[in-house]
Amino acid sequence: MKQEPLAASDKPRFFYGYTVLLAAFLIQVIGWGILNSTGIFFKPLQNDMGWSRAVISGGASLNSLLIGSMSIVVGTLNDRLGPKIVMAASGSVFGLSLLLISRIGLPWQFYIGAAMMGAGGSALDVVLLSTIARWFIKRRGTYSGIAKAGSGVGMLIMPLVAGGLIVAYDWRIAIAALGCIALVGILPLALLLKRDPAQVGQLPDGETRTTTSQDLTSRGLTLSRALHTRQFWTVCAVYLTIVFTAQTMMAHIALHATDLGVTTTVAASVVATIGAASIAGRFGMGSIGDRISYRKAMLVCFVVLAVALVWLQLASSLWMLYLFAVVYGFSHGGFFAVISPLVAGLFGTRAHGTNLGIVIFSGMLGGAIGPLMAGFIFDAMSSYQLAFLILLVVSLTGLVLAASIKPLTEEELAAAGAAASSIKD
Repeated sequence: MKQEPLAASDKPRFFYGYTVLLAAFLIQVIGWGILNSTGIFFKPLQNDMGWSRAVISGGASLNSLLIGSMSIVVGTLNDRLGPKIVMAASGSVFGLSLLLISRIGLPWQFYIGAAMMGAGGSALDVVLLSTIARWFIKRRGTYSGIAKAGSGVGMLIMPLVAGGLIVAYDWRIAIAALGCIALVGILPLALLLKRDPAQVGQLPDGETRTTTSQDLTSRGLTLSRALHTRQFWTVCAVYLTIVFTAQTMMAHIALHATDLGVTTTVAASVVATIGAASIAGRFGMGSIGDRISYRKAMLVCFVVLAVALVWLQLASSLWMLYLFAVVYGFSHGGFFAVISPLVAGLFGTRAHGTNLGIVIFSGMLGGAIGPLMAGFIFDAMSSYQLAFLILLVVSLTGLVLAASIKPLTEEELAAAGAAASSIKD
């Protein structure tokens, strides 16, 4: 589709992309802040319902599986319908799922609520990051990092809110309150989203003219063509290792902290520390990715993650756990800031929502397996030591796979049947 360049006198007073960015940031604060607080509810739920950690972890795994599988659907819908409708519908399901969980009495009811939460939460990354990738090109990593910093802010705030409500009232009132926050917060913010600059007569990055007649938001490989590249499957495998580790950690680190003898409120502060450190990771690694390549930024994150997981094997006191949270949190945030720009850089934005949805689905397969694995290991051994060691091995595997990712060559592009932008290396 051709786009007529805008004259200098047509320069808009305000670039609407910043409104989209702010809305995405705030939705991430609410959505991922709540999702990353779910581990705080495990011990109260276990004490109240008498369920094993494997049973409760099964809900976390189901949640991850639905986030992943529905990411493909919502990513495709976002490419076709735009983010406003998709995010509003998903936010409604997300909020209602929390209200449902507040009323559960049996494991199957818990699993239905967890599945609904995953389905609703599936739009949080694929819709918002795909939209950001269309609005910003020159500093895509930086702006993706700003949007994803919202989840770090949410991880800093929401666990403390949840922990305080649990202590003051109980876990049912706490999770119902989070559901109300989701419904009241996400829906009006979703209405501010626009699919791309063309919808408001603007160009990416707020430019007033383009150097090419091709629409900059429509370049790249379709899903069917991306699937014919080795790079696509490697990115999927890398993201599987990332989310395997991240979901396991966020589901069980608060439980591990309470096993060391701290209160629920202190355990929530450990999760909040991860969130605070992740903000620096999201800002820092997104910006660094713009400069040195998103693949290299991801390699830095894997090295930091490995250091954190080695330290976790030794952490036996609260101060050691806080230090782990700082180091791990930086890598956690960095990963999620660079994955969308990496996919856009390798395969373009023509079908970015669908392509990113497949990558997220691959990651959430790992996210479904990891928490359940850790729950079974703890039930069998009364310790997370083996589970944490497995996370270290998985992260080192991800490091090796990420190092093997190379930009698409002309021959590979020709074999895939289309042209796409490539990451700088």
